[in-house]
Amino acid sequence: MAVPRGQRFEVPFDAVFPQGLYLVGEIAAVTEYQSQEDKARNRPVRPRVDEVTGLPLFRGTFADPSAEKDRDKSVTVEFAAQVQPVPPATVPGMPFRPVVLEGLTVQPRAEASGQAKWITWVVRATGMRPVPAATSGPSGAGRSGSASAQGEQKAA
Repeated sequence: MAVPRGQRFEVPFDAVFPQGLYLVGEIAAVTEYQSQEDKARNRPVRPRVDEVTGLPLFRGTFADPSAEKDRDKSVTVEFAAQVQPVPPATVPGMPFRPVVLEGLTVQPRAEASGQAKWITWVVRATGMRPVPAATSGPSGAGRSGSASAQGEQKAA
């Protein structure tokens, strides 16, 4: 079976995160590597762009309560969006923000350490939205009523 290199697979949010997903911290822009020489010459930091869409990349760390192994409970998600996604408001009494990712894709990536080799997944999304208040399931995916964070700008 020939699958093109760099193939991204669209997946439903509930299939990957059946118990929901929680933002830990903030969303930040991803920048190109800057050498010491670049820093010494005060060269501007360039944002990294997605090689498929050409859009700027942003990254956030999320907690996945449905992960079987402890090492999989922390998930890094990359957002390819014209403007930085805005996380939903915090929930009183909760240290994390429950979110639903929009435009979710996964891409396999080979990892190696010594002779051990395994497959990891690059998780990408186009935006996020808050979990609706009245949901019948844990994530509320597939329900309307919430706007995409893709078109919003981060408040300064």
